[in-house]
Amino acid sequence: MIDILSLEFMRNSLIAAMLVGASAPLVGVFLVQRGMSLVGDGMGHVALAGVGVGVLTSQSPVLTALVVVVLAAVAVELLRHHGRAGGDLALAVMFYGGLAAGVVIIAKAPQGSSTNLEGYLFGALNTVSRTDLVAFAVLAAVVLATVLLLRERLFAVAQDAEYSRASGLPVLGTNILLAVLTGVTVVISMRVIGLLLISALMILPNATGQQIGRSFRGSLVWAVVIGLATSIGGVFTSFYADTPSGATIVLLAIALFVASAVGAWALHLATRGRHRAAETHEHVHWEECGHEVVLHGDLVDYLHDGHRHARHGDHWDEHDPDHADHPLEGSPR
Repeated sequence: MIDILSLEFMRNSLIAAMLVGASAPLVGVFLVQRGMSLVGDGMGHVALAGVGVGVLTSQSPVLTALVVVVLAAVAVELLRHHGRAGGDLALAVMFYGGLAAGVVIIAKAPQGSSTNLEGYLFGALNTVSRTDLVAFAVLAAVVLATVLLLRERLFAVAQDAEYSRASGLPVLGTNILLAVLTGVTVVISMRVIGLLLISALMILPNATGQQIGRSFRGSLVWAVVIGLATSIGGVFTSFYADTPSGATIVLLAIALFVASAVGAWALHLATRGRHRAAETHEHVHWEECGHEVVLHGDLVDYLHDGHRHARHGDHWDEHDPDHADHPLEGSPR
């Protein structure tokens, strides 16, 4: 059997996979909170246009893709904020316009230039160069540092934008920052997992982490661990099985999510009947409201005046702390 670490392109791919596995879930968790789980797909389409510009002008596709997605991220958030186009319309323009522009631009590239379009769309192990790896490492460090420093603001705005605005937080600036971080993560990921599949690695590890973790921080840690495991495992599997790396990584992430969902469903059957209606109250919960945050499946519970409850549609359910998941940690401070 071939020693995978003896091959330089595989060493580069493994390092890139670790950068992707750590970065994508950290950004994706806030997209899930905002209800924008598919925005990574839109950024991926726009990034393809940036790749085309790089190929056409003989520049680095990584740098041109980065410039294009950052500009697109700012433009879309400004459109959403000022109401000049609905959120769905802005995303649709970004999706289809970016993809079409990328295909046309790459088709017009000089005859001497060769671009593995499929590798950018679905990931390819042999396309990660040392130069790309340095750029990816710098971008991943920026993403990690930004999320760690501003996680409280990102959480608050994603959880309740109106309350955050009333509290004096810069909601528009925070949303633009999140969109830019999403675009940067897409660029980091395009050589390993592919532009059309990166959104899955932003969302699935977080969905799995929420099934396992008992608090926001715990769920996020699990998401990063799962992102790293599926990225590295997918690279190894794709090499030995001769399959596309991006698709292999996503299938592993789906398998873990299904396993966690089945486990959560079985636990729910064992503990059902232990939720009861909670009292109505006017307090608006958010990440810095002073009450401990506990993730409960895909919901956020709060410990408030001796009660643990979460909104379910038009009512509150009380979750019994003696039987439901016990909080291990507080909100991410």
